Amino acid sequence: MKDNPQSAKSPAAETLIPLPQAFEDARGRIQTLVDGGIQSVQVITSRANTVRANHFHKTDSHYMYVVSGSMKYYHRPAGDRSSPEMVLVRPGEMVFTPPMVEHAVEFPEETVFLNLTGKTREQKSYEDDLVRVEVVKPRDHAA
Repeated sequence: MKDNPQSAKSPAAETLIPLPQAFEDARGRIQTLVDGGIQSVQVITSRANTVRANHFHKTDSHYMYVVSGSMKYYHRPAGDRSSPEMVLVRPGEMVFTPPMVEHAVEFPEETVFLNLTGKTREQKSYEDDLVRVEVVKPRDHAA
């Protein structure tokens, strides 16, 4: 993706993406999240005590911006068997996942986030680029 602030850093480097200063006037506020390079955007709602992802992308990358709730974002280089690093992401914060980074997201509470991807989310091409792994083991939660 264009203008990726993480492109020269390793996956273990700081994962939260610094956002540019928002434009504000009497009408309100405009916060730029990503400027260019996006082909697909999803609004994802996740229930409390669930896990998503547990995979890596061979060539795609994506940003995840938390609208409400929070998420524990786990990441490590693809093929690395060490414990993943965890970043707590709160409303108004965003993380970036480059290609070849195993990642999983755990939701301690109901959470809404935006997923902004560099490639289309068309199911076949998405699945062809995806490798499933277990970064975080889903917990058994009573309904």
